[in-house]
Amino acid sequence: MNDCCSVTSKCRPAGISDSRLENMLFVTGGTFRMGSDHHYAEEAPSHRVTVDGFWIDPTPVTNAQFRRFVDTTGYTTFAEIVPKAEDYPGALPHMLRAGSLVFCPPDRPVGLNDWSRWWEFRFGANWRRPYGKGCSIKGLDDHPVVHVAYQDAEAYAKWAGKELPTEAEWEFAARGGLEGAEFAWGDEFTPDGRHRANTWQGDFPHQNLKRDGYERTSPVKAFPPNGYGLYDMIGNVWEWTTDWYAPKHPADEAKACCIPENPRGPREDQSYDSCQPHIKIPRKVLKGGSHLCAPNYCRRYRPAARHPEPIDTSTSHVGFRCVARTIGQ
Repeated sequence: MNDCCSVTSKCRPAGISDSRLENMLFVTGGTFRMGSDHHYAEEAPSHRVTVDGFWIDPTPVTNAQFRRFVDTTGYTTFAEIVPKAEDYPGALPHMLRAGSLVFCPPDRPVGLNDWSRWWEFRFGANWRRPYGKGCSIKGLDDHPVVHVAYQDAEAYAKWAGKELPTEAEWEFAARGGLEGAEFAWGDEFTPDGRHRANTWQGDFPHQNLKRDGYERTSPVKAFPPNGYGLYDMIGNVWEWTTDWYAPKHPADEAKACCIPENPRGPREDQSYDSCQPHIKIPRKVLKGGSHLCAPNYCRRYRPAARHPEPIDTSTSHVGFRCVARTIGQ
C-alpha cells in the first residue's frame, strides 16, 4: 500500500540537512496508473509507472517562504527583469518592460477561444505585487507565491537543498493513494456538498460565484489535505514540474510489459509548441489546476490533468512545491 509519513531521522537523503526536511512528508514509492483516457487528449494514454519514495512539501511554497529566500540571497525573479530585445525578435519596443500575466476578468460573457480577453501582461506585476502596481502581498503570507517562472522555482529549490518534482512524482503524490480516483479525495467533486479545493464556480471568465469562499488564491491550508496529508494538490495554483512537455504520454510507456521507473519525460526540443514553429521556447509540465479552472472551460482540477507552460512565462495562478529524493535517483 502506498504510504506517507512525517520525515524521521531514518529516512533522510544524503546531502540535505535535517532542517530542510523538517516540515516535509515522505511518500513511499510504488506503481500506479498515470494519466487518463477519459478527459483531455494530452492526458492519454493511461499507463502504469513506478516511482521511488521521495519527500515532498505539504503545501505550495508560500509568499513568506519565498520572501525568506529573496531576503537571504538577493534573488531577482524573471518578472522583475526587463526583457532583452534580442530574446524576443519582433516584440514591440514599448512591451519590453518588466512584468507578468495577470488574470483580469471581463465584465460580460466572452468567447472562450481567445485567452487575451481575460489575461493582461501588466507592467510591474511580480511576486511582490501579484496584481500589478499599487497592490502588495500584505496579509497574504500563507498564500502560494505566484508570478514565478520556471527558473525562479528552480532557484528556490536549489537554495532550499531540494528539487522540483517530476510529473510522475507529482501525480503519484496528488492521488494520495486513491488508485484511479477522479479527484485527489475521491470520485465526487463536492462530497456532502463541500468544496475540497479552490476552483472556479460560475460562468468563466466573467462570473465568479466564489462558493468555495475565494475569488483568487487562498491560504495553502484552507482546504482539507489528501490521503497523504498534502494540501492544495488540486486547485489554488498550478505547479511547475521538472518534465518537458509533450502533447501526449509516450505510447510505448502504455505497454503492460514495460512499466517505466522514475520517468523523466521527453527531450527539451520535443516541448516546443508545434502551433508556433517559429518560436523555440521550451515548455514544462504544470500540474494540479488552479482557482481559475472551471467546468465550462478547464476541467483540469484532477491529478491526471496537465498543461504546458513556456519556461519564460509567469502568471498570477502558477506556483510550485519542492521534493527531496532518495539516494541514487
